[in-house]
Amino acid sequence: MKGARPEQAVLSRDTDMSKTDATRAVIESMADGLNDHRIDDIGQFFAEGFRWMGNAGCGTKMGLKAFQDNWQRPFQAAFSDKVCIDEARLFMGEWGAAFGRQHAIHSGEFMGIAPTGKKVEIPYMDFWKVVDGKIVDNWVMVDFPYVLAQLGVDIFKGEGWEAYDRGERQPPAPKP
Repeated sequence: MKGARPEQAVLSRDTDMSKTDATRAVIESMADGLNDHRIDDIGQFFAEGFRWMGNAGCGTKMGLKAFQDNWQRPFQAAFSDKVCIDEARLFMGEWGAAFGRQHAIHSGEFMGIAPTGKKVEIPYMDFWKVVDGKIVDNWVMVDFPYVLAQLGVDIFKGEGWEAYDRGERQPPAPKP
């Protein structure tokens, strides 16, 4: 509502800026570990009880084992030859953020879609909180509607707001 002034940035306002370099080191090493398709030893970067909080379609994973078993393993089974490319990274105290894309092959079942062998692009955004050298929180947005469109499924059934755009990136049209 106009004039509303809710409290902003509660989680990051008291960050310890002296920890920026340490946070950067954890995130950069973790990204390399994910590109190496590490699963069993990924706890090197994540606290045992960390929270992975994804958007609809991705879910929330509470703890390292849930992340490994309910995100990493199914994701790597669905998408092989995955390479993650952060287009931008920002670091501030105990906080890190990135956005980018993954390139992969749809080589396993994904949301009910049998493997197609298609190369796909998977856009994402991540925000991390690092405490004592480990990621304790990870907020994630993965653009599954865009991935599904590349596989021929329009979850918006032609009602997406791309109709309002003027030449921005358009998802591929589903094949009949």
